Amino acid sequence: MELQINNQKIHVDQPKVSIQLLLNMHWPNQQKGLAVAVNAQVIAKADWETYLLSEADDILIITATQGG
Repeated sequence: MELQINNQKIHVDQPKVSIQLLLNMHWPNQQKGLAVAVNAQVIAKADWETYLLSEADDILIITATQGG
């Protein structure tokens, strides 16, 4: 399955991938302070386990930063 993440195409070998599984595969140590949008719709963190991604989904992953 081809996905677009932060304007970069990636290939995922699994036919069904949840947002959480994708994050576990590609960002295993960086999951605090993340926000995820799929096709310009923000997905609540509570739904990451069950939200299944589809071919050609456009995913935006944003990390929070500290500052003042």
